[in-house]
Amino acid sequence: MMNFQVTVRYGGRQQRYHTFTVQADNAKTALESAATQLPLDIAADVDLVELRIAVDPDARSYVDDKLL
Repeated sequence: MMNFQVTVRYGGRQQRYHTFTVQADNAKTALESAATQLPLDIAADVDLVELRIAVDPDARSYVDDKLL
């Protein structure tokens, strides 16, 4: 299982973004899960969906360890 970050853009000219995460084995399953979790009140206004593998904040390095 992997964590995926989903970002949807909605709202027409006044663009807004809704971001959430889903767990899935692959991108297809992640998109299917995201579709079921998308709030109904914004679903009709969505014009873009982005799916990325979610970054594990504990594994992310902000400073090159070799420099320390």
